[in-house]
Amino acid sequence: MSKKVVLVWFRNDLRLHDNEVLTEALNRADLIIPVYCFDPRYFSKNKFNQYNTGVNRAQFLLDTVAHLKNELKGLQADLMTFVGYPEEILPKLCVKYEIDEVYHHREVATRETQISESVEAALWEQKINLRHFIGHTLFHKEDLPFPIKDIPDKFNIFKKKIERESAVRKPFDTPQSIPYPTHLEQTQLPSLLELGYSEEDIAENESKCIEGGEDKAITSLEQLLDPQYSGLENYTHISPYIAIGALSPIYIYDRMRHSDLSQNKRRYDRLMTSLLWRDYFRFMLKKYPNVFFKSKGLLTEDDSEAFLNEDMLIKWKAGETGEEQIDEAIQALKTCGNITYAVRRMLARYFTQQVSSNWLIGASFFEEYLLDYAPATTYGFWSHMAGVGTSPKENVSIDWEEFRKKLSA
Repeated sequence: MSKKVVLVWFRNDLRLHDNEVLTEALNRADLIIPVYCFDPRYFSKNKFNQYNTGVNRAQFLLDTVAHLKNELKGLQADLMTFVGYPEEILPKLCVKYEIDEVYHHREVATRETQISESVEAALWEQKINLRHFIGHTLFHKEDLPFPIKDIPDKFNIFKKKIERESAVRKPFDTPQSIPYPTHLEQTQLPSLLELGYSEEDIAENESKCIEGGEDKAITSLEQLLDPQYSGLENYTHISPYIAIGALSPIYIYDRMRHSDLSQNKRRYDRLMTSLLWRDYFRFMLKKYPNVFFKSKGLLTEDDSEAFLNEDMLIKWKAGETGEEQIDEAIQALKTCGNITYAVRRMLARYFTQQVSSNWLIGASFFEEYLLDYAPATTYGFWSHMAGVGTSPKENVSIDWEEFRKKLSA
């Protein structure tokens, strides 16, 4: 009898702990081939002339992929890495290594789902199945107290019903070994230059405020769960690791329940609310496809022209508006890629009031520089700051200076 070979296509799930794809592959396959593709679409520029992935996040990604590769080597396996389009690379690997199935975690935003569909179509030409898993949220889609089409738009109702009527699943165990073929080619991680960044881009973004990798993610989580933790970041202390998949929301919840953080109810509730907002944004993109990438959201588009002050846009991006807190926040974002949500609110509100009514330009700027960029979360946040989000009560109308006063208090 021939052995069943499964290719595990890693995307935003760069971890061994609580990884349903790996667990299912271990249960069903005789041999497992882990693969990661550095897709050029993520390292190009968009219509606003912003990188889809800035240099700092690209380096954070490289660190995280390198760490996963080393972890897999510790289990007598490896992570094959390639630069190129998954729909071209994966079918070739399937032919070369006689792979029976490909497993991956399903995403929700349009670009990500289109990539999955392209891979699925290319594999199906070879009669190979792409198996989808949905392990990115805290609450599993199948455990929700309502079908996707009936998810409440109002966040507070969503939150109350979820907490009252649903339960978080247990995390999957971390594998202790992985059956890996011995005859595979050796692959190397690319450099930033090989990903398409110029030497000038790299030189301008050399800082590394947060190190990538699953071990660093778990260490950061334990710091946050310490009741004596006094940092300002709270959720953003770990959100870069959640976005890239080095930390599982279910694992976080499990550690929260078994930690001493319950001694600090306020911080416990704030962290739980942040995780629920993340779930809400992802499920809203399932209910209303692409809604957070429309300038008017659920509203009917009108014919009025969006106002844009190009001079202010240049100054906002450069951190040269003349408003001290705005400029410092922009520089912190560009340097470290991680700022608190209080600061993000101030920046987003200033943008929509002083720079442009087309908030997608500001969200695109965040997309380039944030280490914790995730399509649903980042654009969902900006849509509410612009007053067109899916949860009406959270569509803010506060003047940006009110946010500045709160930061100064």
